[in-house]
Amino acid sequence: MEYVSPEGLRLDGRRPMEMRQIRAEIGAVAKADGSAVFEMGNTKVIAAVYGPREVQNRSQQLSDQALVRCEYSMANFSTGDRMRRPKGDRRSTEISLVIRQTMEACILTHLMPRSQIDIFLQVLQADGGTRSACINAATLALADAGIPMRDLVTSCSAGYLNSTPLLDLNYVEDSAGGPDVTVGILPKLDKVTLLQMDAKLPMDIFENVMQLAMEGCKAVANYIREVLLENTKTLEYRRGV
Repeated sequence: MEYVSPEGLRLDGRRPMEMRQIRAEIGAVAKADGSAVFEMGNTKVIAAVYGPREVQNRSQQLSDQALVRCEYSMANFSTGDRMRRPKGDRRSTEISLVIRQTMEACILTHLMPRSQIDIFLQVLQADGGTRSACINAATLALADAGIPMRDLVTSCSAGYLNSTPLLDLNYVEDSAGGPDVTVGILPKLDKVTLLQMDAKLPMDIFENVMQLAMEGCKAVANYIREVLLENTKTLEYRRGV
């Protein structure tokens, strides 16, 4: 199948280095300490953060830092197929772990010892890049909850199909079986917190694909900063500052 036309366009009309449209909204869950909805094209994710609060299971309490917990799930209606996913299946557990480790790299856990922070993520619509969308949603929700962080952590994927590096893969491209790289970075510190790849790539091509994914992460970071700034202005306006 041809994923990039001779004119240089992908199946959804984008250029190889073009991201899908991103959209975000803060404060989607009223009862949570922080929450956000994040969309990357047709992929839509909701995140809710509770904490820092008292550790529910005392045996898990850490005396020198906060305990970060993460739960990822997909709504049964998020994909076109009518497949019921059991709660806590292997894929969800693995993605929960990946997101938790990525978020732990940016949260200043040592400032909140003997407490826990819970991050809940649910995919409402899945069209490729759910892992990246979840990390971006979690970053916004943590910022909304006022949890101290070293930097925003943002994520994006890139792949290699028809001998062309492609930014921000959708489901059809993701399912093609080509190599795809998911990257998470701390943009201001210029550090990588997540790197996952599910196929082999020659080193020179890998560098190009990873660089492309990092450019995507930086674009997401700029957008998230704009959303947070806009949200702050709205709050100031409401308080009459």
